[in-house]
Amino acid sequence: MSKVDKDLIPVQALLIPKPILYTGKILSWISPFIASRFAARIFLTPFGYDMPDREKVMYEKSKKELIHVDKINRNVVVYHYGNSKKKVLLSHGWSGSGTQLSKIADKLLEKGYSTISFDAPAHGRSPGKRTILPHFIETINHLEENYGPFEAAVGHSLGGMSLLRATKYGLQIKKLVIIGTANSITAVTKNFAKNLQLNKKVATLLKTYFDKRYGEDLDNYSGAVSAKGVKIPTLVVHDKNDVDVHYSSANEIADALEHGKLLLTEKLGHRKILGNEKVISEITNFILE
Repeated sequence: MSKVDKDLIPVQALLIPKPILYTGKILSWISPFIASRFAARIFLTPFGYDMPDREKVMYEKSKKELIHVDKINRNVVVYHYGNSKKKVLLSHGWSGSGTQLSKIADKLLEKGYSTISFDAPAHGRSPGKRTILPHFIETINHLEENYGPFEAAVGHSLGGMSLLRATKYGLQIKKLVIIGTANSITAVTKNFAKNLQLNKKVATLLKTYFDKRYGEDLDNYSGAVSAKGVKIPTLVVHDKNDVDVHYSSANEIADALEHGKLLLTEKLGHRKILGNEKVISEITNFILE
């Protein structure tokens, strides 16, 4: 499969092993309820991938540290890249890692900033098998408490959603950048079920299960809901050809922000956008303004 073809396929559909897809289909036919419980387990399980060459320089040059986040009782790997006292926090997306935003980190390094990033629980080189959005948020809060203050933060996909929520509830940063970030948790679960080749009934049962399990409507974590409480300048970056998260999410989040700026691109998708030089220049210029 060519690189162009891969950009047209959601990352979940690329990473989820085929036996899991087959099992989900069978369970969906037998019982949507059982299929939803199976899907819930897979939903919480990130699937890793080999580190691309573009991330290896950051990985090799970073100081790596294994820390414990008390509030979630999980260990995470932290990356310290550069030595400047002006620090930017980076948060990767689902199934990503602390070096996923390496090209952005490189440019920030050139501009006199260092970065702090992390492998979320069960991601990259952090231990564990399953995790969920609140684990990202508590890790972000822990990093601010122990390694902050940060001048700005940059998040991709679920990392962007996590930063919006953390900023709404007190993350002390001057600028925020989110890339390819979803607005609705309901939409996220529907897309996941679709990528797992499950029907809409299973998707509805999946969302209901998570709401009951965590004691609240998880749409409270949605991008635009959090954005309403974010008062700092925020750059919302999204590609019109993103097949993982529709770019309508960017419009909805930007509309909810008090000081939002929207940057829409084309033909970069959900992942290639992270290495585009023009996008990276826009991001660094925004942080430097």
